[in-house]
Amino acid sequence: MNFKASCRYVKMSPRKARYVVDLIRGKSVNYALEVLRMTSKRASCVVDKTLRSAIAGASENQDIDIDSLYIKEIYVDGGPARKWFRPRARGVSSMIKKRTSHISLVLSDTKK
Repeated sequence: MNFKASCRYVKMSPRKARYVVDLIRGKSVNYALEVLRMTSKRASCVVDKTLRSAIAGASENQDIDIDSLYIKEIYVDGGPARKWFRPRARGVSSMIKKRTSHISLVLSDTKK
């Protein structure tokens, strides 16, 4: 059985969040929580929160053993970017983008 969770419009670049997501892809839930707790990246807090949300959804089902769950899919997509312009030398302006991310996670209890 699959359990899904997502976190949208995270104020973080998808490129930076993918470093953390790649650490836990395909791992068991307990191992992933330990890795996220020890990682010093800012994205680890958001990914940890999303993972705990999926675990809470799985715990509502009484037939599932939480210790047997593993991360089947986890990926980070880009969200909308906030854009504005900053003045530069000689009357030129340059664009600044503040990027956002969408984090999606799927837990499963059967490993292929």
